[in-house]
Amino acid sequence: MPLLNKVATAVPGGLGGDTAAPSLSRLRSALTLFFALDGFLFAGWVVRIPAIKQQTGASSADLGLALLGVSAGAVVTMTLTGRLCRRFGSHPVTVVTAVLLSLSIALPALTRSPLALGLVLLVFGAAYGGINVAMNSAAVDLVAALRRPVMPGFHAAFSLGGMLGAGLGGLVAGSVSPTAHLLGLTLAGLLLTALGGPTLLRRPSPAPPESVAAPATGGRPAAAPGARVTVLVLGVIALCTAYGEGALADWGALHLEQDLHARPGVAAAGYAVFALTMTAGRLSGTALLERLGQTRTLVAGGATAAAGMLLGALAPSVWAALLGFAVTGLGLANIFPVAVARAGAIAGPSGVATASTLGYGGMLLGPPSIGLLADRFSLPAALTTVAVLAAGAALIGFATRDTATG
Repeated sequence: MPLLNKVATAVPGGLGGDTAAPSLSRLRSALTLFFALDGFLFAGWVVRIPAIKQQTGASSADLGLALLGVSAGAVVTMTLTGRLCRRFGSHPVTVVTAVLLSLSIALPALTRSPLALGLVLLVFGAAYGGINVAMNSAAVDLVAALRRPVMPGFHAAFSLGGMLGAGLGGLVAGSVSPTAHLLGLTLAGLLLTALGGPTLLRRPSPAPPESVAAPATGGRPAAAPGARVTVLVLGVIALCTAYGEGALADWGALHLEQDLHARPGVAAAGYAVFALTMTAGRLSGTALLERLGQTRTLVAGGATAAAGMLLGALAPSVWAALLGFAVTGLGLANIFPVAVARAGAIAGPSGVATASTLGYGGMLLGPPSIGLLADRFSLPAALTTVAVLAAGAALIGFATRDTATG
């Protein structure tokens, strides 16, 4: 089992140096576009959750159960997507799921009840989970071919897309209906898919999954017991941090608007601030991993996120809460990318699927748990569970720092 604090930076037989072939550069640009598209569409949806909640007449508990549809749909399709990637290739699956995601994002605005909202969110979640496994699998192959740990850069594009989507949503929240806004996101998503899709469809992955998995595990098969344990540990870390990302996406704007009486535009800025600092953290992620290693990055990130979320949940003012969201984004920035990248390096698309499924298990638990806790106690109290799980991720990372198998 590879040590968790080692960063895989090369695969034997890959390209030498830091200069990628033109075809790899084009693949990297196209794949970066899809990560940004995913973040842009998801953020565009989450900033309209307060309006959709009002439109459907849902309580906090009802909304939590409806939001369960996103995570449930994602988790159900993730294992299937890993199999589809192995059979058809991660590039075509990425393009197809991007089209499905773009089409499904318009559906929530057409609902008028919590039940209908939950059903359409199952479809949206299925597309969202599928594109996340497919594009991360493609990114793992490309990272191996480039011989550099650039995975945080792809996730930085996701965060940048999220920041832009949340910022745009904040600008139009007070003047544009959810229906018009989400339909506009559908059109934008289809256009961007048409721009980046041909590059992925014309070029296969630069290395098959088996070629990636074998060197990363020292030549052992990806299905070896030690490799499976490592992937599961990485998946639990992803679970703890995805819970926090999902909580801020689904409940951050509502907390600012409902508990701190922020205007809709300011409330939408909560997720934008979170996405901005997460983007900054991920843009520096490659250098951070090369300097500190994975264990120190995981521990420092989890501790920082825990402190930030305590401030964001319990602060008495909007601006202090926004500061807490910013610190949380910085802390969580590189934990999920590290977990997914290492799982993919060990076991290819199946490793990505396993870690992602566990990660989105955190999102599966998050929405209903926070909704039920908010009804029983308060939304600020419920959001402190994000800090608890972020600290848990740090502890797991530290406890497994010397884990290895003979």
